[in-house]
Order: sequence, then C-alpha cells, then structure tokens
Amino acid sequence: MRVVLCGYYGMGNGGDEALLATLLQMLPPHVTPVVLSGNPTETTRRYGVAAVPRKSFGAVVSALRQADGLIWGGGSLMQDATSALNPIYYGGLMAIAQLLGLKTLAWAQGIGPLNRAWASWLTRQLLRGCTGVSVRDRASAQLLATWGVDAIQAPDPVWALTGESGADLWQIPAPRVVVALRAHPWLTEARLAQLTEAFVTLQAQTGWAIALVPFQPSRDRPIAAAIQPHLPGPSQILTVSDPRQLKGLFQGAELAIAMRLHALIMAAAEGCRCFALSYDPKVTQLMADQAMAGWEMDPEGIDATRTIADLRPWPTTAAAMVEQWLDLQAPDLDPSATAQAALAHQALLKKVLSE
Repeated sequence: MRVVLCGYYGMGNGGDEALLATLLQMLPPHVTPVVLSGNPTETTRRYGVAAVPRKSFGAVVSALRQADGLIWGGGSLMQDATSALNPIYYGGLMAIAQLLGLKTLAWAQGIGPLNRAWASWLTRQLLRGCTGVSVRDRASAQLLATWGVDAIQAPDPVWALTGESGADLWQIPAPRVVVALRAHPWLTEARLAQLTEAFVTLQAQTGWAIALVPFQPSRDRPIAAAIQPHLPGPSQILTVSDPRQLKGLFQGAELAIAMRLHALIMAAAEGCRCFALSYDPKVTQLMADQAMAGWEMDPEGIDATRTIADLRPWPTTAAAMVEQWLDLQAPDLDPSATAQAALAHQALLKKVLSE
C-alpha cells in the first residue's frame, strides 16, 4: 500500500519533523510512505523514504494518483490564524484525494482556530469525508462532536516518539535549563529583555547552565543569539536536526522553559519539569491536560472563561519570574501513561490502512 503523507514537513521545524518521525514510526510495515516535503532531498536522506516537493502541483498530483491513501500528518494544519493559505493548501490536497477515491486520514490533528466561515465549512466537509480522524486535544474533539464527525482523541503522538540520548551534544555541565522561544508579536523587545534579565538572575542564584534550543532555527536562532551574550554562566545555543535526538536532549535537563509546543511535549515525556509561555490555544490546552504551569502571553490578559488553574499573568519583574521557576514542582502525572495513550493514533493507522 502506497500512502502520501502531508504536513509541514521539510521546513526546518523541529516539532513538525518530530510528528513526521513519529508517523513513520507508527505506520504499519506494509505501508510505503511518500512524503510531501519542503526539502525532499533532506527528508529522503534523514528518514530513508520517498519524498516529492510539496509546492510542485504536478509532482503532488502525480504522487496522489499513484497512491492508495493520503494522511494529513499531525499538527494544526486546518487553521487560518497564521494564514488563510493553510486551509486552501491542505484542504485542497484532501479534496483531491477524496475525489480520487483514496483512503483519507486526518491524523493527530489540532483543529483551528478557524476565523473565516468558509475555512470552517471546508474543514467540516472534508473531515466528514475522511476514512478516519484522530485529534490531539479536547477542544478539537468537542468541536468535531458539534459537527457530527466521529474522531478518536489521544495525546499528541510525539509523546510516544522514541528519544535518543543527546549526551554527546552537550557542551555545558548539569544541571541544565533548556529554553525554546519563538518569534511572535507577543514576545516583544521589552519581554525578551525581561526574560534575559531573569535568565541572568537564575544563573546568579543557582549556577545552572542554560541551553538555548531553536526548534525552527531560521526563526528562533536570532532570539537565542540575542540572549546568550548576556548570560554570565555556562550557556550553549544547541541546534538539533534529528527529532529523536531533540527529544532525547531533555533527558539531560532539569527544567524546560518554552513557547514551542513540542518542546514542552518532549520535555514532559522525558520527565523534565516544564514551564510554558502560552502564545497559542494549543499550548494552553496542553497545560490544561498536563497540569503544567505557565504564563499567558496575550497582552489582553487571561480570559476569565478559562479554567486552567496554573495559567498565570505575565510577571511584572524578572525577580518574580525566577521565583516562580524555582518554586516549580513536577506535576503528579505519569509520562509513560500519556505516551501509552498516544498509541491510539497508531491503532487508528493500523485499522484504516489495513481495511
């Protein structure tokens, strides 16, 4: 069986590469994957699978015509918050696949935000036409229930990705703090300066080393480069392209402070304490599911309708930030149980692709 895998793959984003690595890990052995990638040569080199350019219409349609199925790989693909092109691109691929009569699977999706009526309608119609659907959070499951779409809900599949030890990547001593920030309008110059001051204070009080890890180097590395020169203690900017090594990196960390969703998932899965900086509902939902502490980055403040006990307003001082980090306790949750629950996404793959 030949199946096309569609996601934000080959674009240099560690979280999306981790989703692809997990999907390939979970595929039944009789399935031959073809990945739509922004960098087909690198995708083939890293994973040993066939790949075609994701933006070449002819190559993509040819791949679909030769396939038995299409999988919307994990992540928030059908959302229009970052761009209206997302539902057009991913929705268009799914529509073509369904018109060709392929088995279609929306796998480990986070649905929305969908702010445009047409994008919401398109997503609803395509999901109703899918052979199988799984989502990674309660909000998506509740939305699909109102649409009458049957879906399996399970934790993000990256919980179940096999991590590889990154011990040889470290150039700084333990104990270590991993910081994973990303460019966003809510990470203003003032807030970045405040965070930098807090990291300086944290090192002065604890002596902990700090690893600045750009999950998407093209966007995140300038932030890491702006912080590092101010740090008085051991520090390192650490870029890891292999998603298994990226996840295993957190085995050697005491604390993760992150905006990136999959940095938080990888850290929690490896038993590392986590502190979230929530810039997106998907991060807030993870905090709710995992009893994870963190700050709301929205300058409008915390929505009174939210029910997350440990979603706090952005602190007014660097000293307050450090105090909260040092007071952080690991949640009383078993990451192995969450990883086991994430295997429901694998069960759906087996069911849909074996029928």
